[in-house]
Amino acid sequence: MLALFVSLGVVGYAQHEDAHQPAEHAEKHDGGHEEEFDLTNEALAHIANANAIHVFGDVFIPLPAILYAPDHGWTTFLTSKLDAHHHGNGSKAIDHYVIKHGVIHRIADERFPYGEVAIDGFEHGVIEKDGEEKEVAYALADGHKYLLDEKTTLDGGMLGGGTTSYYDFSISKGVVTMFLVLLLAFWLFRAVAKGYERNEGKAPSGVQSLLEPVILFIRDEVAIPFIGKDKYQKYFPYLLSVFFFILGLNLIGQFPLAGNVTGNFSFTMVLAIVTGLYVNSQGNKHYWSHILWMPGVPGILKVLILTPVEILGVFIKPFTLMLRLFANIAAGHIVLVAFVGLIFIFGHSGESMVGAGAGTVMAFLLSMFMMAIELLVAFVQAFVFTLLTASYFGAATEEAH
Repeated sequence: MLALFVSLGVVGYAQHEDAHQPAEHAEKHDGGHEEEFDLTNEALAHIANANAIHVFGDVFIPLPAILYAPDHGWTTFLTSKLDAHHHGNGSKAIDHYVIKHGVIHRIADERFPYGEVAIDGFEHGVIEKDGEEKEVAYALADGHKYLLDEKTTLDGGMLGGGTTSYYDFSISKGVVTMFLVLLLAFWLFRAVAKGYERNEGKAPSGVQSLLEPVILFIRDEVAIPFIGKDKYQKYFPYLLSVFFFILGLNLIGQFPLAGNVTGNFSFTMVLAIVTGLYVNSQGNKHYWSHILWMPGVPGILKVLILTPVEILGVFIKPFTLMLRLFANIAAGHIVLVAFVGLIFIFGHSGESMVGAGAGTVMAFLLSMFMMAIELLVAFVQAFVFTLLTASYFGAATEEAH
């Protein structure tokens, strides 16, 4: 880890040295447009769901790009064709698609030619849209600027995204990480199942002895107290699946090459929606009567206050699950990147090797402490999500007193 921070300090110094090279040398990095170190952009790029896995320097592991634009049709290729290098920016476009900070974007300008086209770099700007100023990005080619389209979102712009002209079905770094965790979980639990077959009636050993206490803890301290001894069996497999899936993603997210899945808003949203739908589909008559028409409460209070609040609560419960998991994991990753950014801040992006050295020491010590906290958070957030899910199942299936 220390070597990582030292190398980052050297990289910061090297970037400063590159800035003093002739323009033709700078173009090899980013079309001749050298940008100062921006901690905010670096942090957001780190937690983004990239379309290529950054190993180090200009080395990227390509991933499959599967894209569809109604005005052009399907386009598939490996992201290596976009030639991602410095800062994850590509020097090529394929059928209007480019890679910027490791993420695929589409050029919205129809004047831009289809096929494989060389890109000189990217530039940011501000345009006025619907009476408000909005930051946009441009691809630079042959001395012209071409506006990049918004990334695909479903919020219609309410959360800062926008409606787009294309759909991205690519296998991203987050998807690869999820498949990795699923395969690992399948292997572990298959090994546990075979262990029980071999050691029937004997004390657990190996992987069994590692996982059995955790499974019993979730059963005895979460499922049974919140759902009930006579009903927990039906929901116990889902609780275990949620717990181990989130825990696995949280833990693997500590590794540099892995995707930040649980710190991705889209993932936590889908997980919360699935949980909310499952919980409410199990709601009994008693549960829905207390939401839609509370017995024994004056009608005016039902109509004006309690029923609207209870209906709102049906949507707020999964929303809190989504937000809590996303915010805690994403915040931890951002803080870690901010600590690493001390190398560049104290070193003035390479101008001061003494400052970069001091920043490296501070970044190392603070990051070690933060990674210990992140390890604890990985377990706590998986447990909290499972605990609240169990409590929602309990409330939905509880019988009238």
